[in-house]
Amino acid sequence: MSGFARRLGGIPWREIAGEAFSRVFLVAQAVCAVHVVNAHVCSFALVMGPSMLPAMNLAGDVVAVDRVSARLGRVASGDAVLLVSPEDPRKAVVKRVVGMEGDAVTFLVDPGNSDASKTVVVPKGHVWVQGDNIYASRDSRQFGPIPYGLITGKIFCRG
Repeated sequence: MSGFARRLGGIPWREIAGEAFSRVFLVAQAVCAVHVVNAHVCSFALVMGPSMLPAMNLAGDVVAVDRVSARLGRVASGDAVLLVSPEDPRKAVVKRVVGMEGDAVTFLVDPGNSDASKTVVVPKGHVWVQGDNIYASRDSRQFGPIPYGLITGKIFCRG
């Protein structure tokens, strides 16, 4: 037997493989834990665009999203929420909750061109959302009240 083969035979392959498997398993557990926390407890989102001016920057803000509150029904009027866009389900948008089910919400129909207003009663299981910048926001004024189930989280910190 050559010297190289003898050296290869002296390496504790089982111990190395066991240690490698143990570390890979630990990394997989960590990735799973991060995914669960991100999807169901708390996550971060990048918010960009003019609809939430002046509360959020046009160039973008990183926000912390509490995903538990929405599941437990702890969203109230005045809260900024992350929701699935009713117009494009592939997008997430941030809006402020203006009315909860049963609330009468009065809003300007076309704020840039007239003072005409309209009042709507929010139906059961829905919320009324609007952007803080009513001149540059597509919100419940265009697509009506949104189902509460589209809310994926409540924003609790902006950085």
